[in-house]
Amino acid sequence: MSTVDLNNTMHYPIAEHTNNIREILRNVYVALREKGYNPTSQLVGYLMSGDPTYITSYLNARSQIAKVERDEIIEELVRLYLSEL
Repeated sequence: MSTVDLNNTMHYPIAEHTNNIREILRNVYVALREKGYNPTSQLVGYLMSGDPTYITSYLNARSQIAKVERDEIIEELVRLYLSEL
């Protein structure tokens, strides 16, 4: 059983391919919107569940997003959000 040291801050490694993640998110967004879905809702569903059926296969969006780990996508979204503060 491992113990957690609450006196130290954990370090999370950052994804190195952020431009690729942004491009994939843009492509997925466009595909979802063109198919009539709410891109925000669909992406949240995918990120929370890991279920790829939240992402349309239209324009190869599902296979594109599957190339990136969900935690890397969340990391990029947080980075973009915080850069606007």
